[in-house]
Amino acid sequence: MFIGSVAGGFLAAALVARAQQQGKVWRIGFFYFGSRQSSLDTGRYHAFVQGMRELGYVEGRNVSIEARFGDGKIDGLPGLAAELVRSNVDVIVATGSPVYGALRFATTSIPIVVTVTADPVIEGLAANLARPGGNFTGLTDTAADLGAKQLELLKAAVPQLSRLGVLLNPNNVTHPTQMKRVMLPAQKIGVQVVLAEAGTIADIEPAFAVLAQEHANAVILFADSFFLQQLQQIAQAALKHRMVSSYYIHEYARAGGLMSYGPDVVDNFRRAATYVDKILKGAKPGELPFEQPARYALAINLKTAKALGLTIPQSLLLRADEVIQ
Repeated sequence: MFIGSVAGGFLAAALVARAQQQGKVWRIGFFYFGSRQSSLDTGRYHAFVQGMRELGYVEGRNVSIEARFGDGKIDGLPGLAAELVRSNVDVIVATGSPVYGALRFATTSIPIVVTVTADPVIEGLAANLARPGGNFTGLTDTAADLGAKQLELLKAAVPQLSRLGVLLNPNNVTHPTQMKRVMLPAQKIGVQVVLAEAGTIADIEPAFAVLAQEHANAVILFADSFFLQQLQQIAQAALKHRMVSSYYIHEYARAGGLMSYGPDVVDNFRRAATYVDKILKGAKPGELPFEQPARYALAINLKTAKALGLTIPQSLLLRADEVIQ
């Protein structure tokens, strides 16, 4: 009788706990380096919300989203990070290297799902990709061979390519490593690499002027939160200086750049929901591997090619996933 009572007590407790869990409203932080409008225009915010919905999390029913937007300004990020920590969110979905830096100082306990990072190890977010070890996990947006592939595509578009410009953000700790991944394959095919830096809006035009003075006839931009906020100005500067350009996200080609080659970053936001789901179900972020891109896509802007007086080879157009007329 006593055993039956104890067993019944355990069962009742388990049912109560399950009911409480089912009735819980999870609080998710969404911390984005850019503006609210840019997260909507690019489809990134909606992709995350849709990903959560596909997994059974619906705003107003069992989840609430505390969103913070940095508007591309670094100075306000620590305050926004502190706000999210004080709001007692269960998980934070974060975007942008400056955002990650602010969160590293704000909390070591709240799980953080990264949507895009060129290298979480270099950024200090993980001990390694397979087992991050801390409170960060999520998705990368580049791989070791991305720079070489971009170079290959630029060479296909501009067979006479002899001097390649690389635009760096001096504030991005991953750019030196990404630069090395371009320089070696460039040397193998006899292409010289020239560098310029832009860490502020005012730096962009002078940086392209430097590359033009160095006779670069193409330029690669590395993944960067600041560059992402200035896609149109960068594309216009490249066009002004008659320079073929390539970036890793499709928004760049759509903004007027010649070419983009990289992963579907918008899909990263949908996939970030799967990490949130695992964490809410008890997984530890430090034990969830960082996910690398499964595939890359190529976009080419023919309007920009025409403005540059460039004829894109048919063989390259056939490889493109998107051709912008």
